[in-house]
Amino acid sequence: MATAISFEHVSKMYQLGVVGTGTISNDLKRWWAMTVRGKEDPFLKIGQTNDRATKGDSDFVFALKDIDFKVEQGDVVGIIGKNGAGKSTLLKLLSRITAPTSGVIRAKGRIASLLEVGTGFHPELTGRENVYLNGTIMGMTRHEIDAKFDEIVDFAGVERYIDTPTKRYSSGMQVRLGFAVAAFLEPEILVVDEVLAVGDAEFQKKAIGKMNDVATNSGRTVLFVSHNMNSVRQLCKSGVVLKNGMVEMTGTADECVDFYMETSISDLVKESVIDNKFRKDTNRTNQMEYLNIKMLNDPANMATEEPLRLQMKIKRNNPKIKEAQFGIFISNTSNVTAASCYTKPITLPDEGEIFDVEVTIPNHHLAKGLYKVDMNISSFNYQAFARDHDLVFGVLSFEVKHVDNAHTLAFTAWPHNLGSVCITDTQVSLKSV
Repeated sequence: MATAISFEHVSKMYQLGVVGTGTISNDLKRWWAMTVRGKEDPFLKIGQTNDRATKGDSDFVFALKDIDFKVEQGDVVGIIGKNGAGKSTLLKLLSRITAPTSGVIRAKGRIASLLEVGTGFHPELTGRENVYLNGTIMGMTRHEIDAKFDEIVDFAGVERYIDTPTKRYSSGMQVRLGFAVAAFLEPEILVVDEVLAVGDAEFQKKAIGKMNDVATNSGRTVLFVSHNMNSVRQLCKSGVVLKNGMVEMTGTADECVDFYMETSISDLVKESVIDNKFRKDTNRTNQMEYLNIKMLNDPANMATEEPLRLQMKIKRNNPKIKEAQFGIFISNTSNVTAASCYTKPITLPDEGEIFDVEVTIPNHHLAKGLYKVDMNISSFNYQAFARDHDLVFGVLSFEVKHVDNAHTLAFTAWPHNLGSVCITDTQVSLKSV
């Protein structure tokens, strides 16, 4: 299949702080070299990796560094990574909003970009005028825009306001109209950043369906940036993982999402003391609280039928509480709850504030993959209804790597769209009629 987009050793460097050489004479030398002679910046320094969490000793950083990959025509590619990884910069370079410091980007066909709310819209122009303006910028004729205009307005759902200046549109209305223009005016390459998150659930569903249609039925190429891993899995065929401005991995969408979530989850402490380092829900009674939670299994090497064993240290801040119950919520790499349970209530001793507790889940039936654990403490006898005293997020992470021999091959390769839990203990009865 033909190549639609190629990034060939592309880098983008930015200068931090005040931009300038410090003297007028050097500024003139830079202007002469770059603008008149078309040469490289004579004052360019070697930049540092774009790690936003650390302080460097250089005023120059690479937002992108040595990006090198190709996108085939008709492919839907998910660009994923943490905030500051370089995703939006990559799309801006492709959309020619800014130029790379070095390297070459080759794109075959017209590009429609939806990078920010209101991208390409003039706030003083009406929605109708902006549709024609955007179409003209993309190289469409007036006749082509006329043929698609009704579909654009109907998809966006802004017919009542189409002759109103877009400065009076909400952010959601602007995204609706902007996406409709980008999708229906038939560009060869559609570039969509995280802006779809601004729209409501109904519009997001329509937009993902339209992007699927654009790629599947029209053979057009889509680059999609999102922090919603479910959307990336659902929509994209291929993926690119960026970290600190560099390509960390390329592959199928599922492979890239799994890799990204694995590296993200591995940042969590696998055997840890809370000590207020983990996120807590502050809207709880705090009558009891977790002091320490750890996993007694090997968190990096669990099996599907290995009992899940947790050890906790809890503190009772209110001596009136005589009973405790523990909730365990296990999420998969898409941040979807894969399994959950509540323990039976346990009776606390009359004396004492701090207690050690062990909880065992004999059969979790989790498929191979990465998981993280949230936990709470509640009680039923302190008031007439259950009260959550403490709720903590992401306290543990673990990976199920081994499948028990009793399971079938189908369970070994359990697909993501069937969920993370395989229920194996089933009973079937058959009766003749």
